[in-house]
Amino acid sequence: MASLTSSMRALLLLSFCLFALVLPSAAEKKLETNSLNSCQANSGFTASLFNLRYIPSQNSIDVNISAVSTIEARVKFDVAISAYGYQFYSLIIDPCELELAGFCPMVSGNLDDPFSMKIDPATAKLVPGIAYTFPDIDAKVRVYINATSGPMAGQSVACLEANVSNGQTVDLIGVKWASAIVAGLALASSALLSGLGHSNAASHVAATALALTSYFQSQAIVGLVGIPLPPVVQSWTQDFQWSLGIVNVGFLQNIFTWYQRSTGGTAARIIDTLASVSVQVQKRSEPLASSGVSLFKRAEAIMPRSLPSHASGFVKRGNVKTDYGTYIVYGIQRVAFRAGIETTNIFLTGIVSFYVVMVFAAILVGLFKGTCELAAKARWIKGDTFLEFRNGWITVLKGILFRITLIGYAPVTILSLWEFTQRDSAAEVLLAVFFLLYVNIGLFWASYKLIRIAHRSVALHRNPAYILFSDPQTLNKWGFLYIQFRASAYYFIVPVLGYTVLKAFFIAFAQNAGNVQAIALLLIEAGALIAAAVLRPWMDKKINSFNIAICAVNFINAIFLLIFTKVFDQPAIVTGVVGVVLWILNAATTLILLLVLIISTAIVFFTDNPDGRYKFMADDRTSFMKSQSQLAPNGELDALGVTARGDKIGYGSGLDDNESLRPPSFRQTPHSRPQSMNRVVPSSLKTASTTSTVQNDRARPSVDQFSAAPSSGEIPRTASSSGHSTHSIPRAQNASPWQRGAGYEQ
Repeated sequence: MASLTSSMRALLLLSFCLFALVLPSAAEKKLETNSLNSCQANSGFTASLFNLRYIPSQNSIDVNISAVSTIEARVKFDVAISAYGYQFYSLIIDPCELELAGFCPMVSGNLDDPFSMKIDPATAKLVPGIAYTFPDIDAKVRVYINATSGPMAGQSVACLEANVSNGQTVDLIGVKWASAIVAGLALASSALLSGLGHSNAASHVAATALALTSYFQSQAIVGLVGIPLPPVVQSWTQDFQWSLGIVNVGFLQNIFTWYQRSTGGTAARIIDTLASVSVQVQKRSEPLASSGVSLFKRAEAIMPRSLPSHASGFVKRGNVKTDYGTYIVYGIQRVAFRAGIETTNIFLTGIVSFYVVMVFAAILVGLFKGTCELAAKARWIKGDTFLEFRNGWITVLKGILFRITLIGYAPVTILSLWEFTQRDSAAEVLLAVFFLLYVNIGLFWASYKLIRIAHRSVALHRNPAYILFSDPQTLNKWGFLYIQFRASAYYFIVPVLGYTVLKAFFIAFAQNAGNVQAIALLLIEAGALIAAAVLRPWMDKKINSFNIAICAVNFINAIFLLIFTKVFDQPAIVTGVVGVVLWILNAATTLILLLVLIISTAIVFFTDNPDGRYKFMADDRTSFMKSQSQLAPNGELDALGVTARGDKIGYGSGLDDNESLRPPSFRQTPHSRPQSMNRVVPSSLKTASTTSTVQNDRARPSVDQFSAAPSSGEIPRTASSSGHSTHSIPRAQNASPWQRGAGYEQ
């Protein structure tokens, strides 16, 4: 335990160090933009490439532009600068006064020459200092080019808009690593606690870690919506895309591109052409006048998709390309672009990441099994350490793989459905069908098995917890579905899966209908919050509060998404402020939940009796579990529990999948006799009763004294709580709360 404690201290120290990376580092002050968007129909000036950078220390602007002009006239620039939808500065610029070549007068033709220009120090002082430091500042510059001569004199001949960035962002590698490592350590800690026999503590840690991981995925899904999002929301949600498997690994991206091309697909090349083509990341939902609003179809007859109003042109492998050469990305493609992944590779990225985790988990479990056996033979550890894991490690491995499948259910479902709309290649569509069927059939079949087992337990023992927690094979293999819930709410995994499927359908198929997405997500999250608050299905008050808080924040996020659609026609500044509020709310919630998880897990490992820190469940699950260390401080009741169940130390349960559905009386193992009971004495019995039980067992330890198997539909009354009486016990004497919970009273 000492080595375990020291290792946990090191891991926790690493986690807290990673939190320090969340703070943005000091960098050179700058303002820059990477695209110049047209904001007017029939604009006489369009740019396929526009990179502008202003560095205050050098007091100069560097511009790299590739544009086409059809304007032949003297012009003036009407410039408006705004932040978070509030216009705070405007000015009129005469290019002739600044002696800008090609703009005085403007002439038709191509403009491809980079240039630099000095800025008046007095003008530079107009920029507030916060503009260089506030992360993901939502600022833009809109320029109207007004003709002052010729037939278009007095009219606007072009409109250009540039989104401004200062290089500071909340999309930080530190946030990604900190959140991923803490969640991973918590899941690994729960597995370690379970192997050490502290099942009560392990189930609490696992339930908290799974809830936090689902919250990370919910934040990542916010970034996948086709709704225009403020920059800070885009960056914050990008921090959690790892939870959906969207991770950029260079050599894997090359493999995905090769695979797509080799199976008849055409890979996108947005990332490769950034040096020559600008990419507009859809941010605002304000309509931009355009004469090119229309529907487009992909070459492979993809379903029609409605595009932003300034995106007239054609669709290339799912990427919107304007008629003046720039690309527009939004929704799922926006997430891929910000992650540095080609938009046609995002499906394979998520799927492969999911299965890489499964393979590594299987390898680690196998290595741990081998290490334990080697250590036991060399007597480095006690012979009974991790004994149940060593005997039933295959069943444990199946349970771990099922748990990973549950964690990856949302990303696999979303990306598979999304692939049906993209059709990147015939082979990828086939993979989408396979993986979609695999995760759904696997999890819903497992849920069906769970419900059958619970119904059998209720029919035989009037308590679903009896078989669900007394059978080690059922607990190890299917426990991931129900252990986080109270026993009477074992069915709640089905609503959870349905909730995930509904969200996946709207995220994948409504990318072009932001209002539909927002309203659907609002209703789904409202239903989830009501169900969580009313049913409170999780195992105890703390876990219920933890999950209800997550559901409440998800519901608030859905309200914010509805605001971002501008369905309320609110001022632009309201949209900008709401984006900042969403970031602050979710950042605070994430930090609090992470700290709760870290502190609670650390306390568990630094406690002599981890199970004693948590109250036993009201559903008596600990009374049914096999060989629980919490039944007595020194474990003197473990032998009694083994004898009462008819087990022998060193052997597995010998149960197959179907045997969990049989009455316990008819189960046989190669090394045990038929038994009518499969329980141990609960810790709730008084000390005197416990002492008497142990003494009597020493005198009469034979399990032959138990009654024969009960007949169909009949519950025997042949044993007291000590498990050694052979005559019927009147109902009035059957005072054990464990027996009442298991259904032994008539």
